[in-house]
Amino acid sequence: ADAWVAGGGEFSSVAATPEWKKLALHKAHIRSLHLRALLADPNRCAALRAETDGIVLDYSRQQVTLGTMKLLLDLARRQRLPEKMAAMARGEKINLTEKRPVLHTATRALEGDKPVEVDGGGDAVSLVLEQRRRIRDFTDKVRSGEILGHTGRPIKNIISVGIGGSYLGPDFISEVLRTEKEGIYTSQGFDLRFLSNVDPVDVERSVSGFDAEETVVVVVSKTFSTAETMLNARTMRQWLWDRMSDGEPDAAVTSAHMVACASESAASKVADFGIGQDRFFKFWDWVGGRYSVCSSAGLVPLSLKYGYDLLAKVLAGARSMDVHFFNAPLHANIPVLMGLLGVWNLSFLGYTSRTMLPYSEALCKFPAHVQQVDMESNGKFVDLDGHVVPFSTGEIVFGEPGTNGQHSFYQLMHQGTTIPAEFIAACKSQNPLRGEGEVVSSHDELMSNFFAQPDALAYGKTPEECAAEGVPADLQTHMSFPGNRPSMSILVPDLCPHVLGQLLCLYEHRVAVQGFVWNINSFDQWGVQLGKVLAKKTGAALAGARDKAQPLSGFNASTTGLMAYYLSKS
Repeated sequence: ADAWVAGGGEFSSVAATPEWKKLALHKAHIRSLHLRALLADPNRCAALRAETDGIVLDYSRQQVTLGTMKLLLDLARRQRLPEKMAAMARGEKINLTEKRPVLHTATRALEGDKPVEVDGGGDAVSLVLEQRRRIRDFTDKVRSGEILGHTGRPIKNIISVGIGGSYLGPDFISEVLRTEKEGIYTSQGFDLRFLSNVDPVDVERSVSGFDAEETVVVVVSKTFSTAETMLNARTMRQWLWDRMSDGEPDAAVTSAHMVACASESAASKVADFGIGQDRFFKFWDWVGGRYSVCSSAGLVPLSLKYGYDLLAKVLAGARSMDVHFFNAPLHANIPVLMGLLGVWNLSFLGYTSRTMLPYSEALCKFPAHVQQVDMESNGKFVDLDGHVVPFSTGEIVFGEPGTNGQHSFYQLMHQGTTIPAEFIAACKSQNPLRGEGEVVSSHDELMSNFFAQPDALAYGKTPEECAAEGVPADLQTHMSFPGNRPSMSILVPDLCPHVLGQLLCLYEHRVAVQGFVWNINSFDQWGVQLGKVLAKKTGAALAGARDKAQPLSGFNASTTGLMAYYLSKS
């Protein structure tokens, strides 16, 4: 890889660069300012706004001046952000630890796009388009009844088995589409559920009320070896056998009712499981699981419920954001701006958390998806050279739809810990409603809070203002708010499939920007491995103790005690 990809160069760390040091000094100036004063400048408010293809980002409530933004952009250029973005688009192996390209953007490709060559695998664009044609053909035939179940009955139910990126992104998309006008129409007669947790309760909830003869099970695992997913896949296969072959293994049942979405490198495992090539839809090692929504991992289960044509509109929106990301200048590039503000808030101002507040119930699963994309990507402690970084990377991401969150954790946001907030809303509701005699529509009531809360966080309320309102002296400090709590607002026209794709990719790219600036690898996830290894050892010990009365050994006293108690009560 080029020197700038691997790090190194003139400075041992981004924190040693002049641009980083200027921002560190600039922090004191920002700490002396209050958002009340910053928001009084209309020219600043106008400048701290960006727009693309209907999406508006207002970041005037961030603790920044125009000078701050210039310094952040200088840092981005020092870190060669445009070059790193271009290398990603070209398919260079920027995932250095796994020696892979990062090409989830190719899953949004169109016919006629410039080829992107990958080592030993041909053109990524052609590979994507081929799989899309297969997905469309298969899902259209299932939905039309041309492809039937083992007993000749049409497929009505879909269970998607996967965890992490194989579940959270597709679940987020489905949750929005199920109340979107086209999604309501195209999904009639079909039901989609996601089985992610290895907890057997999740299995029962997933199959409850479903007729196996009318159900297709989609197993989504990039490696086709994820322990939780494969246990659930075997459980679902047995569920199908129990209801269609008297519990005996039956290749015909498996073939008719199970589908695989996995990497091409897992082809032998898919075949060993009993799923044929015609039901195996590929994605590739250069598409990370948490970035795989636009690949077969998301397209197969979602197209089975909503139809491929509707998902094509999601892909078009995703592509729109890709084009913006790779072509817009840094100062007007929404993912870049959001990423730089994330670096500023965490690495300089010290805010270790951020919250996503979608003022739309349809977006209720969005925070959980972004939580994984962001925290699994940027939760690292070493840079690309393997050196420990002298600053924090990766915020704690959480969220809840408004106005529910207002009655949950906004108290802490207003008067406790400072948590940068991201407010997201649509101008048009999926379900416009205005009750007879109501002063405002339900959506206007929702949006009134969307507009009010960022200002409440920014301005706060002084004890003097409380006194002027007649608040008793002994309550004035209790009822005051310090304000100066940063936020940004994202406003979209509506939650149509196109916008859904834009939002999906906006946050993917924002995560990459932060990783590029910090000089960390946002595309591996070694941190999830250690617990898996230890769980295998623990599982073997539990099996030995339960089935063969073997004593527990090889664990510390705390773990041994907990395991013994568990075995005695289960």
